Amino acid sequence: MLHPQAQAFIDLLVQRGVPPTHTLTPAEARKFYRERRALTQPDPAEVAQVRELQADGPHGPIPLRLYRPLGSAASALLPVLVYYHGGGWTIGDLDTHDTLCRELCNGSGCAVVAVDYRMGPEHRFPAAVDDVLAATRWVRREAAALGVDAQRLAVGGDSAGGNLAAVVAIAARDAGDLPVAWQLLIYPATDMRRIHPSHTTNGQGYVLTRDTIGYFHDHYIADAAQDLDWRASPLLREDLAGLPPALVLTAGYDPLRDEGLDYARALTAAGSRASYVCFERQIHGFITMGRLLDEANTAVALCAAELRRALVR
Repeated sequence: MLHPQAQAFIDLLVQRGVPPTHTLTPAEARKFYRERRALTQPDPAEVAQVRELQADGPHGPIPLRLYRPLGSAASALLPVLVYYHGGGWTIGDLDTHDTLCRELCNGSGCAVVAVDYRMGPEHRFPAAVDDVLAATRWVRREAAALGVDAQRLAVGGDSAGGNLAAVVAIAARDAGDLPVAWQLLIYPATDMRRIHPSHTTNGQGYVLTRDTIGYFHDHYIADAAQDLDWRASPLLREDLAGLPPALVLTAGYDPLRDEGLDYARALTAAGSRASYVCFERQIHGFITMGRLLDEANTAVALCAAELRRALVR
């Protein structure tokens, strides 16, 4: 059963005549996504510190935002989650995920560094991958100055950001120069081919539709052959052994549900540790909607608790 609160949100979008994302220009879609925060997200929680930062990257400077949890000492060396926002590699920014990053920060006792990576259609694949890798390496390199522990570094993200987190974990393992201790994959996109059954069964009527997924895909991927590149589709990477432990979280009415489940299965089959949780009654994007959806707050608390369990000692 679709959660009644999720159904009420869908009904509200229809009543207000909110246009589907795929009917908008990227600039319009970004504006709608930012403005929707007031309707769906809780008020931003107070944290001990917020700092605007900038990392060097192969395509130019990358804006970052550092959060330190409420109650933490300024001198404390904290574990750190490097977080990549969702939005189909096309929309989203530091502000659309500010509340979620604050919640994860306070709930886990870890610092959080949010990454404002380049997006399509202005910067197509693999620009986002290049940016998140460069930003994560920068956080490790500057760990002492940031007051974070480079040996207790996790990566995470939702949707497109979950895709990028999975890719960073694989790339870090391959390069051997970026130890990642844990990964948080919230309804991640893992297979750009879009062939899993949930793309059909959940492809219409639950906010994120097949048309919108195609819109995001086509703004990010310039050539269909790139769908087979593991940096776009981490599920297609043959070797998933030796990766950091993962929490994979999905939603039952999400077109991406099955590829998230398959990624968790693939990690486990390769001998990497993966826990899988599906919020069966929820829709894609629900974790940022705590003002409207009670289960969003449950999901955030779960993610923060598992982050704390993995990194805080």
